[in-house]
Amino acid sequence: MEYRRLGVSGPVVSRVAFGNSLTAGNQLDDRAAAACVRAALDGGITTFDTADAYAEGRAEEHLGRALAGVDRDSVVICTKVGRGGGPGPGALSRTRIAASLDASLRRLGTGHIDLYQAHLYDDSTPLDETMGAFADAVAAGKIRYVGVSEWAADEIERAAALAHELNIPLVSNQPQYSMLWRVIETEVMPACAPLGIGQMVWSPLAGGVLTGKYKPGLKAPAGSRAVAAKGGDVSIQRYRFLSDEVLAAVARVGELAEETGLTTAQLALAWVLRNEQVATAVIGASAPEQIARNLAATEAVLDPELLVRVDAALGPVVVTDPELTLSRMLRAKAAAAPSPATL
Repeated sequence: MEYRRLGVSGPVVSRVAFGNSLTAGNQLDDRAAAACVRAALDGGITTFDTADAYAEGRAEEHLGRALAGVDRDSVVICTKVGRGGGPGPGALSRTRIAASLDASLRRLGTGHIDLYQAHLYDDSTPLDETMGAFADAVAAGKIRYVGVSEWAADEIERAAALAHELNIPLVSNQPQYSMLWRVIETEVMPACAPLGIGQMVWSPLAGGVLTGKYKPGLKAPAGSRAVAAKGGDVSIQRYRFLSDEVLAAVARVGELAEETGLTTAQLALAWVLRNEQVATAVIGASAPEQIARNLAATEAVLDPELLVRVDAALGPVVVTDPELTLSRMLRAKAAAAPSPATL
């Protein structure tokens, strides 16, 4: 395993991180989830990502139990705040951040969180209130570093300016990024690079589609994320990843992977890690053996000719539109919804 600093001044993270967004407390029971964490540790993974919203807090609880007894200084624990929460103060308001942070610390069984990330942009809360709350949490020793997740380039730039004024260590962005989903390449990555903000990307295997287990014209296999994880089908179908056109393109990538002695998943993960702005890629797993298999990607070297052939194999199914950054998508959806006055 290789290790890299997250952003210019962030924590040192393993090149592959372990995430439990749709596994612990959802697709897997406590015993199976703990086995995956142990396999991650055995493979040299030091970085673990979760969120207060995953499985309504159960994912944090599972991770806390799985890491109990592990040297706290040997791991980087990352979680998020600001997704959902129901009526009341905004998702990234001072009130919500304070309450959610204390709850996450309790569920994770730790005295501090290494990387605390704003999970989606909150239009209902002034950004200076959000960043001020993070600054207070850093000063209190409850969090070490701050990140954002799925923010658009202009939102990140505004946050970085406030972070500089408040002396907050804003070090990372966590966007979706894969061979199929490249929306951050046009605006987000160019905005983050001069700000010293690194990328901690999620879904590098496109929700499992880039493992090659989903086949055109066939039902999703039993036990897969698309059928076994609550919300898994939505996270994949939102971007048409299970369409026959996409799956046929992925099959072509699988043939290229076979030529190089890699699995489709290993090639897909190596493709993401080749990007210098990507400090770490978050993978999930429903079985320990998946982790060991995928970690072989960290040693793969992809030659330029292969990269050209991958682009040709995927062709028009690659998504690049920066308007599809999740914060922008949600804002557009909200703007298109009828107001209460028109109902």
